[in-house]
Amino acid sequence: MSNSNGCRVVLLLVLAALIGAAGFASGFIVRWMTMPEPVVEVVGPQNTAVPTVQPATPTPEEPTPAPATGNEGKLELFWEAWQIIQSEFYGDLPNQDELTYGAIRGAVNTLGDPYTAFVDPQAAAIMREDQSGSFEGIGALVTMEEGVLSIVSVYKDRPAEKAGLRGGDVIAQVDDTPIENMSIYEAISLIRGPAGSTVRLKIMREGEESFEIEIVRAKIDIQLVESRMLDDGIGYATLTQFDNTATAKLADAIEGLLAQNPKGLILDLRSNPGGLLDESVSTAGLFLPRDTEVLIERFKDGSENPYATSEEPIAPDIPLVVLVDVGSASASEIVAGALQDYGRAVLVGDKTFGKGSVQLLHELSNGSELRVTVARWFTPKGRAIHGEGLDPDIVVTITREDIDAGRDPQLDRAVEYLLTGK
Repeated sequence: MSNSNGCRVVLLLVLAALIGAAGFASGFIVRWMTMPEPVVEVVGPQNTAVPTVQPATPTPEEPTPAPATGNEGKLELFWEAWQIIQSEFYGDLPNQDELTYGAIRGAVNTLGDPYTAFVDPQAAAIMREDQSGSFEGIGALVTMEEGVLSIVSVYKDRPAEKAGLRGGDVIAQVDDTPIENMSIYEAISLIRGPAGSTVRLKIMREGEESFEIEIVRAKIDIQLVESRMLDDGIGYATLTQFDNTATAKLADAIEGLLAQNPKGLILDLRSNPGGLLDESVSTAGLFLPRDTEVLIERFKDGSENPYATSEEPIAPDIPLVVLVDVGSASASEIVAGALQDYGRAVLVGDKTFGKGSVQLLHELSNGSELRVTVARWFTPKGRAIHGEGLDPDIVVTITREDIDAGRDPQLDRAVEYLLTGK
């Protein structure tokens, strides 16, 4: 068999699976949600750490086979076009892997969902690194909207911040590669790289000419939980993402604060892009009564899967404020939304990101991944978060002047509320 025919056979199999399964977005299931790995979770806006949230696996549906005749016609059309390209294209043709990946991406892109994506083996390996609690890159939280990759926020004292990048900046090019309309996972894989290596980014910033900047990558260790007592007798704890140790570490921090008899608690979820779904539920359970519903997961067929707390809370009554901003996504929104619905906490800050869809992760045979949106989640009172976000009870915006001056008006307002009740 020639290489050309061998390539054709492989692609026929790939395309038969893609084109032949009419409902392939719903029928191809394993599990991941407002989720990260060959497991499952709640995926937030992606960052150079690409955290995420993990639910219970819904019952897989069988793909609906399409009529053989229709499929054969579509595939013959594909090969008719490809044979013309092979015979007439003036330039190098892609290799077998590139052609296969391109066919899959093309099919996935027709779904119009940025969170349903094919991730090649190299990028998938980088995504899997994120669950280790550290990664090598520039230290920025990014999101992809309508084919444009923009920075949501940068991690304090990390290379991106030190280089002067900030929320709202658009990354148009990585080294010599334009990334417009690239999948977010592939774009991140270009930005990431070994500590000590340099990446060149073309940045577009509102009100300024585009510019290029070189950043030396570093190892980014993620400090999951930090806590301290503030001068006014208020306990403060920040949670940076929801990995499988998040609840336990946050509980330890809160118990340490409660031992000092604080007047109230502040839970800082700003720039927390999400993580494991089960952790978001158990984190909410630190403050809500046992058996309290935290979120509702709804599937395309109308079925629902509720999630409730399973343990007794450790801080059920103490006054509580949750700090949120545009970088608070997915699992962060689950926790903040539930606490807000029940009146257990007051939200202070900016409107949250609005990531409320559930992705199931499939690890494919060659190490690549297919991430498929299969459901959306809602707050206990039925509020939709996806594309909407959460509105804080008290809106406070941090300006560029605040950042430059080292001020944190959101934290100041949270302290004020806990001290005055208004």
